[in-house]
Amino acid sequence: MADSDTPRVPQLLPDAVHQAVRPGTALLRLVTTQTREQVLDGAWWPRSRDIGAELPGLIAALTVHLGPVLRVGLDAGAWEELPTRLVIDDRVVHIDSFPVGDDTVLITRGDQDHFSLLVVPPHATPEAARAAMARAVEAGNVIQAEQILIDTGTRHAHLVPPEEPTTGHERGER
Repeated sequence: MADSDTPRVPQLLPDAVHQAVRPGTALLRLVTTQTREQVLDGAWWPRSRDIGAELPGLIAALTVHLGPVLRVGLDAGAWEELPTRLVIDDRVVHIDSFPVGDDTVLITRGDQDHFSLLVVPPHATPEAARAAMARAVEAGNVIQAEQILIDTGTRHAHLVPPEEPTTGHERGER
């Protein structure tokens, strides 16, 4: 049997990557069961919002662990000049625009094989990025990407407009 005939078993990333988190890092937790209870399958910390520069590295890392990636879903508003496809390692990877938010990227390996990754903003500090990525890959995580980023200080909560000031008279005071 030739090496190319041998089925590839996805590899896991070493735990040491948690200590070496820096821009460009991808952390993955691959769920192998049919019931995917976690919201996220991993996390990615790109160096910039230039998808043409950032995506090849992510796809190369994912291909090593998952096999060929066919499609990537991103929010067009979150990235500079979103192309419809990129050629990465002699493979065409289709880029789909979805309103998923700037905090999520969707990866498609096969017809129905999707992975959802938290996207840590490029401006995040290493400490905040490490915390967000660790939360994203926790077993049983049910917290959405946006809330993880808010909780870890990499994104600010949406500001609620302040209420109109009231006078004592309006509150029934004399």
